[in-house]
Amino acid sequence: MATLLRGAEVVSALNERIQSEVAALKKRGVVPTLAILRVGEKPDDLAYERGANKRAETVGIAIRQIVLPETVSQEALLTEIAQINADDSIHGCLMLRPLPKHIDGLRAREALLPEKDIDGITQGSLAGVFSGTKRGFPPCTAKACMEILAYYNIDPAGKNAVVIGRSLVIGKPVAMMLLQKNATVTICHTKTKDMPSETKRAEILIVAAGKPGVVGAEYVSPGQTVLDVGINFNEEGKMTGDVDFSAVEPIVGAITPVPGGVGTVTTSVLMAHVVEAARRAIER
Repeated sequence: MATLLRGAEVVSALNERIQSEVAALKKRGVVPTLAILRVGEKPDDLAYERGANKRAETVGIAIRQIVLPETVSQEALLTEIAQINADDSIHGCLMLRPLPKHIDGLRAREALLPEKDIDGITQGSLAGVFSGTKRGFPPCTAKACMEILAYYNIDPAGKNAVVIGRSLVIGKPVAMMLLQKNATVTICHTKTKDMPSETKRAEILIVAAGKPGVVGAEYVSPGQTVLDVGINFNEEGKMTGDVDFSAVEPIVGAITPVPGGVGTVTTSVLMAHVVEAARRAIER
């Protein structure tokens, strides 16, 4: 039976650390502040916003909610982003996406300063991830994977790590972050030949395939650490991952559950980024 790498324990430790850092910043007269920029009233956006608000309240981070109508023009949205950039009391911005179809999403993302991009959506932030510099921030889900490994004392150094998926949201950035921790990294994708032969030799396997249950018993080996980043819903409305948990869990050494794994940690990582952005602003 595998060890379950539960996100709740990681969140508890992260929140404790964030609360301490927020208190230290407030003693210096700085209140870490997150702007949540939402366009329209999509249920998914509202749910994520509620979760972010609740987590921010828990750790003492202030929230500025900026709500624009679904019909907002490109220029009006860019003006709002420019005001966020110029406001020194706002340390980070969460731009809820996807944006409406009439909005140029890339243009909107690139209008945000990397210094305030706490969810890794700008090219500046991604450049920071790939170069190993502290410009912007990595995507929160990718960083959540690294936080889980750190909390459970799973050191990537010298290990074979395999990542399934090559998106800019998870696959590529988490591969670079593993590389920075001195792992030997392989990225698998839809064109990979004989993927099970690649994944079975991994000591750390991160699955962000975007397809429910795609990783079964034939993909894994005893003793592996498996992080399942997938979020899918079956016909009964039950959340499932990209890993066939019932088939894989009896074989591997450790695995994140879905739900209750990587996704649980993401919002706390977002708050940690806000605090770091506030600290960097003081240093600048």
